[in-house]
Amino acid sequence: MLKSLKALSLGTVLVALASTATAGDAAKGEKVFKKCQACHAVGDGAKNKVGPHLNDLFGRSAGEIDGYKYSNAMVKAGEDGLVWDMETTRTYLVKPKAMIKGTKMAFAGLRKDADLDNILAYLATYSENADGGSEQSEAPSQDNGTQVTAAPAATEPVAAAVSNTRDGGVFGLGRVALAEEVASWDIDIRPDGQGLPEGSGTVADGEVLYTDNCAMCHGDFGEAVDRWPVLAGGHDTLTDDRPEKTIGSYWPYLSTVYDYVRRAMPFGNARSLSDDEVYAITAYLLYLNDLVDDEEFELSKDNFLDIRLPNEENFIADDRAEEVHYAEKGEPCMTDCKPGPVEITMRARILDVTPDDGGDDNAGVGAVD
Repeated sequence: MLKSLKALSLGTVLVALASTATAGDAAKGEKVFKKCQACHAVGDGAKNKVGPHLNDLFGRSAGEIDGYKYSNAMVKAGEDGLVWDMETTRTYLVKPKAMIKGTKMAFAGLRKDADLDNILAYLATYSENADGGSEQSEAPSQDNGTQVTAAPAATEPVAAAVSNTRDGGVFGLGRVALAEEVASWDIDIRPDGQGLPEGSGTVADGEVLYTDNCAMCHGDFGEAVDRWPVLAGGHDTLTDDRPEKTIGSYWPYLSTVYDYVRRAMPFGNARSLSDDEVYAITAYLLYLNDLVDDEEFELSKDNFLDIRLPNEENFIADDRAEEVHYAEKGEPCMTDCKPGPVEITMRARILDVTPDDGGDDNAGVGAVD
């Protein structure tokens, strides 16, 4: 690897002296960048997310941004002389882990030359040291909500916090939340359909959205990349020593899928999907789990409750409140509650579901380079 990095570093010097314009289209590259935006930001006001921001990428040494916690492998690459330019970035984007072993970059890579040309052209528009490729490319649009911060719409202030402090309480701090503020957070979807928004989305639409927003971590078919969670398969494995708990094999309610995608995904860019887009991705996840077989199937609020996940019946209501101890409001036992010595009966072997590289304590959990 060291040899390859030194070779790339030498290539960087050459590129700095002689520009190699890319034939890419920045506007198309902006669309390709959607595969990256869950972890990276670029454009006005871009900040580090799960991965470092990509403003002024070209000419930057690997692992250079202060305050971002890179993997040891990426820091080492920078120390060995790796500088990001058109060629080194292209090589990295084709297969990150092949170029820098130990990188946190979970992305499998871009395979199409056109995608590589276009995304390099797009990144060049935000890099003063780009080698000229951006000049031949159409500037990306500024209003499609990717990473270019749009001017917020003028709205009335939602609260006058200073003049509306709460009386009483232990510390007398805070204020009562406004109804609008509560509503903005009250987005949970219940198994009985409570909270479902109006809208719909098809399997076909969901496949495109899934590819752009989810496949980089969860694989093209829900099989997962590296140690990111598997979303499909796992049927009949719940009694195995290492069951594969997927949406199709384990999850009880489809409402959980919709709620989670809507609330927390895409990773690093949560709450960016419209309600219709969440319906579409949820429909595609049903398709990946063989729960629907028609690519034209459309999931909506109207048919949502018709879908039952296979493992629903194995979940039972929590009836601890009816258990004798709790029903009689007894005091909890705090000492010598069980006769005999303490025994370890099971070990939590599968707690660390968030991927890492198996030993880099300096890198943030789930970080990418």
